[in-house]
Amino acid sequence: MSVVSSVLVPYASYLRVYEPLAAFGEPERGHWTRYARRSDLPTAQDELRRSLAGLVPTPPVAVPVHESGDAFVAVVDGAICVCPWRTRMRGWLALSELGGLFPATVLDAMLPPVVRGQAAADHERWAERNPDARPWIRTTVWHVPVRWFVLFDDEERECVTAGAAGVEGGRLLRYRTPMVQARRRLARALRTLRETVDEGPLTEGLVEVGRWLEEFHPRAMVELDYGGLVHALSAEQLTADRSAADVAEGLAALRSGDGDAAGAAYGRLADRWRAVRDLQSSN
Repeated sequence: MSVVSSVLVPYASYLRVYEPLAAFGEPERGHWTRYARRSDLPTAQDELRRSLAGLVPTPPVAVPVHESGDAFVAVVDGAICVCPWRTRMRGWLALSELGGLFPATVLDAMLPPVVRGQAAADHERWAERNPDARPWIRTTVWHVPVRWFVLFDDEERECVTAGAAGVEGGRLLRYRTPMVQARRRLARALRTLRETVDEGPLTEGLVEVGRWLEEFHPRAMVELDYGGLVHALSAEQLTADRSAADVAEGLAALRSGDGDAAGAAYGRLADRWRAVRDLQSSN
């Protein structure tokens, strides 16, 4: 779990990749095979609670001392797939981004410089030994990046707004798609943007996400989970949220040369997520 989402709990969203067991070499494959058979698999809330526990001591533990051996598990077309938490790695990555999210005085009070310095030194030594390591989970707070929606279709949307068995907190909004579909949609979106608009943050973001996805098994599954954001939105807002459809509509309009329709789709998306991010400053 990232430091950022631990501090701003629970309003974080997640982009996850679940890989088939065949994607892992031994002995890791054996570990995940045995792990998936457990009857007490931990949940996202368990991951969150463990992360928060490290912030309680004085001085706080910014990044876990040991890497997590846990993962999220899903069955995809009859095959077991796992999404390793890699809590320690994600903690380091999140720590490197904190400077752009908080004023120096707030950051120093939250995580003293000596704690951040030690964590950064540990990360540097670890990265030298693990140059090809990458996280299976990406995290953002108080929004879902537009580039993530490009990977999904509206028909892949799952929404639960009232208590349901097996749904933590009684609410859920997520998308799941095969890796091959995610890569295909991303490539098509990149072609559309490069042919119709100037290079910008969205194009750059899609390129970066594409490079990340290429690191995984072609039979993996990609998941976008609104996570704690479902608790910042009303049931009506969740039901009305068709962000992936808005992104797809905007890209289709660009391909057909209809700038007005593309602007309208983007406007709906921007207004929706501006309202969510405004909640951050009200808290």
